[in-house]
Amino acid sequence: MAKPRVGAYVGRFQPPHRGHIHAILYALSQVDELVIIIGSAQYSHEDDNPFTAGERLEMLRAALDEAGVDRRRYLIIPVSDTHVHSIWVSHVLAYTPRFDVVFTNEPLTARLFKEAGFEVRPIPFLEREKYCATEVRRRVLNSGDWEELVPPAVARLMKERGWLERMVELARTDNPAKNRLIGTQMARKSAWEGRN
Repeated sequence: MAKPRVGAYVGRFQPPHRGHIHAILYALSQVDELVIIIGSAQYSHEDDNPFTAGERLEMLRAALDEAGVDRRRYLIIPVSDTHVHSIWVSHVLAYTPRFDVVFTNEPLTARLFKEAGFEVRPIPFLEREKYCATEVRRRVLNSGDWEELVPPAVARLMKERGWLERMVELARTDNPAKNRLIGTQMARKSAWEGRN
């Protein structure tokens, strides 16, 4: 079977983590070029979506540069959600160049692209329970070791640009008990960073 020339990989990248980079490198080993689609591009400044599409693009590019990936081998394209599953694939296709195969382990994404006639290939997971953006965000808010989950270039940008502070501020509410918990967690984080 001939190697597909162009593949696609969809993610929210909130933020990009080592599992994402592993998946992208795997996909690039299977195709000549890869279209990396930043999904839910319209969302930012929310607990589950703290980063803008531009910030996610910047983090992805920095991580792929750090991994030595030639920028000529991929495109990064933000695509907003339609919130109507039956038209989502055609919406994606309106924003992207043509591709031959989709790399995903996400069941809904796989189903929608299969129904649209695309070949869909799974990606070997890299410790899925550990490497996920939800876990990165959870560890940031709980003063855990989030940096081990993301490429160094992503960690550097998150710290330098003040994005960690944004994540904590977004987690705050008008509930004083929850805010005290977040404040305690951030005090622990500051103390931990002072030791390291």
